[in-house]
Amino acid sequence: MQIARSFAVVLSATLLMAPAALAQEQQDADRKVVGGVTAKGWTGKEDAGNKQGLTVKDSKFADEAGGFRLTTGPAGLYWSNANKASGDFTVRATFTEAEQSFDHPHPFGVFIGGADLDSATPSALYCAAYRNGNYIVRMFSAGKRVDVVGKPVAHEAVKKAETPKSQVVQEVAWSVKGNSLQCMVNGTAVWSGTRADVTGAGKLASTDGIVGIRVSHNSDALVTKFGLTK
Repeated sequence: MQIARSFAVVLSATLLMAPAALAQEQQDADRKVVGGVTAKGWTGKEDAGNKQGLTVKDSKFADEAGGFRLTTGPAGLYWSNANKASGDFTVRATFTEAEQSFDHPHPFGVFIGGADLDSATPSALYCAAYRNGNYIVRMFSAGKRVDVVGKPVAHEAVKKAETPKSQVVQEVAWSVKGNSLQCMVNGTAVWSGTRADVTGAGKLASTDGIVGIRVSHNSDALVTKFGLTK
């Protein structure tokens, strides 16, 4: 198993504020998708700064096959206010991407510590996996992007699709226990840190809060087995 880098080194190298609030994962233009957020009890919020000024109304988040069909539009966060976590917990979801929907891969994942999500200054910490074997860990702190593992990093636990037309299935999770937290992909911790690493000035107020789904723009996947356990 690949061992995560020392957080102190990663923090000093990559914990930098993005110049634009909630900058897009990629610089290519966002497509417009018909559908909006129709999954019962859920809502969403697009990242600011997308080139066309699109919203989650220009994406699709709908109940499907016991889970959700998530097709974007702009990058965004999706959540139900019923999913609030505190103390020790694990949140996970499985993402089935039938094929690559754009000319490069985009990440899917889950977030914790969600606060002020429906405002211009949301906070959340997310772990996300790409179909090419990479992962990232980032957060939004009062509307500004903060890189924990900002650039995509390869890890053997993250599945890699054989071709752009190949299906790939990833389980992405956050595990919070005591003072420790882990970004997990397919049951393996790809990054580990402490609550203190991600909370405080310029970070999260707390790892407690709303948990939900994080997705990049121009993406399409079936989301199943979303769950929060204590």
